[in-house]
Amino acid sequence: MGHMSRTVSPQRRARIERVLAWRQKDLTLVLANIHDPHNVSAIYRSCDAFGVAEVHLYYTDTPFPLLGRKSSASARKWVESIRHKTLDSLVDSLRAGGRQILATSCSAAARPLADWDFTKPTAVIMGNEHRGVDKELAAHVDGELYIPMYGMIRSFNVSVAAAVILAEASRQRVLAGMYARPGYTEEEFTEKLDMWLEK
Repeated sequence: MGHMSRTVSPQRRARIERVLAWRQKDLTLVLANIHDPHNVSAIYRSCDAFGVAEVHLYYTDTPFPLLGRKSSASARKWVESIRHKTLDSLVDSLRAGGRQILATSCSAAARPLADWDFTKPTAVIMGNEHRGVDKELAAHVDGELYIPMYGMIRSFNVSVAAAVILAEASRQRVLAGMYARPGYTEEEFTEKLDMWLEK
């Protein structure tokens, strides 16, 4: 049997085209051994909300969590997942996109979130809930960032931290007009549109 295309309403098609036009293909997160499925689902939801086109997955000693079909897990179908089995594969992929690689950190070398220029192609590594970003990854970053906090608690949940970081990146990119101009080439846009219309 031949492939049958889904019938898509003009309203849905227009919404998909609008969201695709907003996608920031040079802004990404790396999920490194994050084990809680609720955290992973929430991060995907934030990525979709702030126009992140793809997420890189680096799982070496932690199984990728089984995500449910409900709620925020559905955001995964709108955000591409790229899995890496080796550190070299991850770093090479990020560098090929010309991205600066940042890691969340509480070290003395870390700079406040707003000090970083997120209008540049950027990847931010989000580390494991308990131990943070592993040393093997930290050795390849261009810099470290932290989110200033003014309360008694000294750290955010990893999914909240991801949302705060993406909100700042989005703020900078909106001011720079980056959501108003296409991130994809015409060929890329057409290919993505065809895929999304089938979802």
